[in-house]
Parts: sequence; C-alpha cells; structure tokens
Amino acid sequence: MCTSVLCLVCVSLLFRTSLSCYQCFVDIQDSLRLCWGHILTQHNVRNVDACFRKLDRIFNNNGRVIEAGRVGEGYNKQLKELLDAEILPVANEFDKQLNDETVYEKRLQTAADNFIAAASKLPRVSGCVPPCGFQSAGAVYNCITCQYDSCEFPLDCPVKETKAVENSRSQMWCEVPFLLPDNMEVIWRFAEEVETQQVDQFKEVTAGVDRLYSIPSTSLHHQGTYQCEIYSGQRSIVRLYFYLTGCGRPHRAAGDIRPVSAPRRAVTPCVWRAPSSPPLPLATASHRLFNCFASAAVPLPGSSLLVLNTRENKPC
Repeated sequence: MCTSVLCLVCVSLLFRTSLSCYQCFVDIQDSLRLCWGHILTQHNVRNVDACFRKLDRIFNNNGRVIEAGRVGEGYNKQLKELLDAEILPVANEFDKQLNDETVYEKRLQTAADNFIAAASKLPRVSGCVPPCGFQSAGAVYNCITCQYDSCEFPLDCPVKETKAVENSRSQMWCEVPFLLPDNMEVIWRFAEEVETQQVDQFKEVTAGVDRLYSIPSTSLHHQGTYQCEIYSGQRSIVRLYFYLTGCGRPHRAAGDIRPVSAPRRAVTPCVWRAPSSPPLPLATASHRLFNCFASAAVPLPGSSLLVLNTRENKPC
C-alpha cells in the first residue's frame, strides 16, 4: 500500500512541470503498469523514473504531439480514444514484465507517431477572428493546459460611424465574422445624441431575433449610438456599436454637458439638394433657407448648394 502511494507521488512530481496530451488522457495507474518493468540496459536494473522521463521526452515535450492535439471543440474525446488505443495495449503487455529500455523506446515512439498521424486528421477550426466577441467555435484544445483556449477578445466591438441623409432610410446590420449559436437573442439599444460605449447610457428599443435595425425616415432625433447585443441563453456573445450622424446638429461626446449659455460649436456643413427641375432663384427660396442657414451659399455641381450653418441649429 505504501509503495503504491509513493509511486503515485513520484509520478505526480515527474509530470507536474510539463503537461501534454499524455497527462490529459492517460490515467496514472496505467502509466505505472506501463513502466513497471523498465530495465536500464547498462546497469541491468529496473528503473521506473527513467521510463517516465522517456514518456516526458516522447510525448510531453514533443511539439508534434501538442500540435496534433489542437482540435476543434468537442473532439478532445476522440483524442483520448486515440491515445488509449496506442498506450493501453502496451501497458497490458508490459504489466509486471521486464523489458529492456530499447524495447520501450521503440514501442513508445511508434505509439507517439501513430497518435500524431491519427489526431492530425481530426477536424480543426479556423481560429479566433479579431477584434471582439466570445467565440466558442474558434477555441482549440490545448494539451499543455488540458482545456480549450478561449479567444479572449472583449465583448465590445469598436464603434462604427454611419452617415445618414435626412428623411432617408437608415439600416444597421448586427453581423459578426464568426459563427453564432442557433438559440440567440438580439437586443437593440439607443443612446440619444452621444457617441458612447457606456452601457448605462443606453435604453432598450427592441428585442427578438432580428439582426437588422431599420429607420424608415431618418431625422435629427435619431442621431446617437445604437448598440446591438447578441445573447445565447444568459450569456452575452458580442456587443456592436453604430454611431449614426447627420447634418444640422453638433457632435457631442459622451459626458460633454455644456450650459445653455455656452457658445455653440461649429456645425458640420450639409448639402441641400435641389429637385430635378431647374432650381429656384435664391431670392425666391430665401424664406426657406434663412430660418435654418445663414445667407452664405456656395454653388456645387449637379444643381446643389453648399450652405454653411452659422446661425441657428435647426434641421435642414
């Protein structure tokens, strides 16, 4: 009993510093049976420690073994089956039997080569797609840690700026370059006027499975940041942000609160497009333009006027 406990402690100490596919899937008791009869040729003595160092070299420190084990999600069970198929027959054959170290070297190296060849045929994954999102489908099995490596990207994607034309349709697609689960829920939120990623500034506007958010007729009160968050069960998968901008209202960053008496910022110039018919003289249309813009106007090609808003900040 004491001898068995001592052997288990020795095995644990030998494998503690270097993990690999072998330790992930082969039971310690099977390793003890495998190495029980390991004979050092030079001294003709049984040495279990030397056998474990051999396993460490052939499997644990073998980069080809580790790379062959980098399989897609769910295929770690097949890795165990492949390794057991190579190791257990040898363990059963060598249990309580004395064998020269050269025999061990040949049999274990063959087992490692067979595992590499078979494991390399298991499905791989394309890997992680930056820059954001919880990508479980992109994770690969790591034989050094005996678990799947996550992509470790933040949930929040960078803000995308979207230009809008007043009174026209605006659309935002909640799309990501990686696979999404089937049982997903999409929640759209809106933070009026500001460009932000601060979650407490958003108010929910719709929830369901639709990844398209459409505004039939865009106006100034639609300007702001739209957040699309995709859930699977209770887990958030990714959060996308769209900053919708238009003409006629100054850009205000999140947290920028100015008193009413503060001077107004310069407003982005906007283009007033004339109808297809010949444009009206400026004198006849001045009553329409004066309330929104200053009188300064610059003709543009294509029957358009570039009007600079230097007075009141009203919609065009």
